[in-house]
Amino acid sequence: MKKIINSLRPTERLIFLVFSVLFVLSSLYLLDTLNKKYSVERPVQGGSYTEGVVGFARFINPVLAYTDADRDMVALLYSGLLIPSTDGELTGNIAESWEMSDDGLEYTFNIKDDLTFHDGTPLTTDDIEFTIEKMRDPLIKSPKIDIWNGVKVEKISITQIKFILQKPYAPFLENLTFGILPLHLWKDIDAQIFDVHSLNREPVGSGPFMIKKTFKDSEGIYQHYDLAPFKSYALGQAYIKNFRVKFYKNEQEAFDAYKDGSIDALGGVTADLAESIKNDNKTFIESPLPRIFALFFNQNKSTVLLNREVRQALNVSANRVDIINDVLSGWGTPESGPVPFALSSEDGMTSNSDQLQQSESLIEEGRQILIAKGWKIGEDGVFEKEITSGKSKSIQKLSFSISTSDVPELKRSAEMLKETWTKLGADVTLEIFEPSDLTQRVIRPREYQALLFGNIIGRDLDLYPFWHSSERNDPGLNISLYTNIKADKALETLRSTSDEAKIIEARKIFQTEVQNDIPAVFLFSPNYIYATNGNVKNIKLSKMTSVSERFSNVHQWYTETERVWKMFAEQTQQN
Repeated sequence: MKKIINSLRPTERLIFLVFSVLFVLSSLYLLDTLNKKYSVERPVQGGSYTEGVVGFARFINPVLAYTDADRDMVALLYSGLLIPSTDGELTGNIAESWEMSDDGLEYTFNIKDDLTFHDGTPLTTDDIEFTIEKMRDPLIKSPKIDIWNGVKVEKISITQIKFILQKPYAPFLENLTFGILPLHLWKDIDAQIFDVHSLNREPVGSGPFMIKKTFKDSEGIYQHYDLAPFKSYALGQAYIKNFRVKFYKNEQEAFDAYKDGSIDALGGVTADLAESIKNDNKTFIESPLPRIFALFFNQNKSTVLLNREVRQALNVSANRVDIINDVLSGWGTPESGPVPFALSSEDGMTSNSDQLQQSESLIEEGRQILIAKGWKIGEDGVFEKEITSGKSKSIQKLSFSISTSDVPELKRSAEMLKETWTKLGADVTLEIFEPSDLTQRVIRPREYQALLFGNIIGRDLDLYPFWHSSERNDPGLNISLYTNIKADKALETLRSTSDEAKIIEARKIFQTEVQNDIPAVFLFSPNYIYATNGNVKNIKLSKMTSVSERFSNVHQWYTETERVWKMFAEQTQQN
């Protein structure tokens, strides 16, 4: 080849060189095309990631976790029998299988073989039983103590455990996502020092990540944790090699770190902060939270609210979309019923959004409802109606007060409702309280005519605490003091049956009764906003009931990939 090239004239040599380069380039292009056509990209172990968290974790312990920072770390370091999947359903974590008895009273779980904690110690049903004992211990004061009242725990073997209930409780499986403590490390720790032990700050669990290194400031406060994948995690080894969790004193400090690139992601960003950098090439993942904010009527404290047409007019004229756009900068979901739309779309119930028609005619529609029932606009611009009681007559004014917390979103929502309903022809007074005062002076004694507040609904859709008539008085959560026999029976059915057909029918009955009675004006659910840099793939937020559930599939997040020919990828999957 060298002799041939040397024998060529300069022009021939140039032509040869050009064609040689074209041949190499076309070959490379062809190979690249074939590679892309017959190969797939798949995640591989590697990469680094930093998650920002507002607040500092004190109790990285599934028995004691109180704050979001606590629960975030528990989700990363511990594992339970069950875990929420990315579609919102509960699936096995350390549990291999489980079955429920026909009467709904017994749940038998089989756990996977060869499970271990981060230190290599085997994980067995002894650890599960021990963790539940600690949650039950009144001296430890676990926030989960109530969920185990009346539940008998029976260890059958080191891999099988049974839970026996006194009466059927369909949402019971939700209680089995708790992280499991290692008995061998905690068994000799007295309840009196349980909450101050160092294992609360440097725990050993069996979750997707394990602690590699910790960083404390001069005062001994943990500033961040460096985590490494746990190779023996029940759902498979995590892809991200270096996972750091960094704590910040407040949201603004954490948000500034996200903006300047010090952290890769920050969860629970408020709408106003997200809106401030919406156009700065930042990546936001949002998901509706099952938290319904509504105006709850207390008809015992306001006679005008006893009139169904009044409640109907107020409900019809409330402009939910305007409230979401103003208060949440659009980062929210309109609601018109007691079941969050994020959790209501699969059981045949009417979608909340189907009934939400926003237009300038809403206020007029509300007026016509009142006029049709004999209400008239008085000289002061407020609707009034003549009421006859025996031989006496009186004038009832459409006048009532709204009580709410001095929280910006709630306060502004109340102001917007007042503006709307003033145009409708109502006299509305706002009463704003500090959060603690609202709870103690207003909510607990039920001293309000209308209350703007929020309900946090779990994935199990257990609405009993919020709407059953037995929950009307403190400490019950039925803040509308709602009473309806059909609704009560439906709620009781939902708690006692696991029959899917009966569940769907009971929810329909309940939702229909509430929508007919109008005990509240349902407004919106705020969206959970997860700010990321876009470099981490496969983050899936769906039907979360708590913010720590964003880590449900954290072991499947990845930053590094490789291309593999399809036939090899298929063989790997089969193996």
